[in-house]
Amino acid sequence: MYSFPMAMAQVRDVAAHAGVSPATVSNALNHPEKVSPVTRARVLTAIKELGYVRNDAARQLRQRGNRAVGMIVLDVANPFFAGVAQGAELSLAGTQRPLLLGNSAQQKERELSYLNLFEEQRVSGILISPVGNVMNRLRQLRKRGTAVVIVDRKSGEREFSSVSTDDIHGGQLAAEHLVARGRRRLAVIGGPGTIRQVADRLSGARMVAERREGVTVEYLDTGAMDVESGRRGAHALMSRPAHQRPDAIFAANDLVALGALQELVRSGISVPDDIALMGYDDIVFAVSAAIPLTSVRQPAVEIGSCAADLLLAAIDDPKVHAEHPMFTPTLVARESTGMESEPASTPS
Repeated sequence: MYSFPMAMAQVRDVAAHAGVSPATVSNALNHPEKVSPVTRARVLTAIKELGYVRNDAARQLRQRGNRAVGMIVLDVANPFFAGVAQGAELSLAGTQRPLLLGNSAQQKERELSYLNLFEEQRVSGILISPVGNVMNRLRQLRKRGTAVVIVDRKSGEREFSSVSTDDIHGGQLAAEHLVARGRRRLAVIGGPGTIRQVADRLSGARMVAERREGVTVEYLDTGAMDVESGRRGAHALMSRPAHQRPDAIFAANDLVALGALQELVRSGISVPDDIALMGYDDIVFAVSAAIPLTSVRQPAVEIGSCAADLLLAAIDDPKVHAEHPMFTPTLVARESTGMESEPASTPS
């Protein structure tokens, strides 16, 4: 009976322990149809007893590639992107392609760092929700054999497949709802405004204002899309004289809206009586907030799953025609804009 330190066991050790050749061990792991069930069971038992761990890095070098898929999201702390990642993982399940998740935290430098890292790891494909203009970098990656799909944003150049939500329509839904609730001075908060999703949501709200007499839309760039940014944005608005404040706030995502809600309550502002408030994404925390949050819902899991399916197609055929499916958002009205809240069990 052979005995080896767990971290040092190698293929030849497994082969000796199981009484087979190293080639048989390789087939048992990579091509099980080539070995008998009895032999494979003996190999797997030896692996378990020796604590053998396959050297995946070496295997990737031999195969000149990595089956993993890299994904870069804007904010890993945002439940919306957790849903997108979940959807991607569901589509990748069964393909033996693990998902490697990177968080750009809405910073261009971090985004480029992850792109460099994924290139070094020779991942087979990348799903990315871009912060900056990284199109040239993505073209370089594609030329070197890495498939790319844009997530949660339409690909302006249309050369890469993309999966998005119609955020202009989403901004229109938000503004129309607030106007229908009798609001006329709308403030859109979130940012940075260079993020396409933010710009499109703001554009949709402004379109509504242009059609409605007496309705105004101002934009306050909070510099980020998190709870603290929402607090700062609402504080800046509440620091104004009462007659200069908006009567409605449309936050570019739900995290910003939840931060704004905290600051409004702290400042003694009644929501929605004094100021109506709504967000975007309809994350799970929207319905469970102290004042349930009206939000524009986009289907996070479906977006991620669709993006992964497009990426798998591009990995299989680099010349596949680019596709650009776009989901239609829906309005979910709750108490923060003066509507009756949905039941707590409603899925987000």
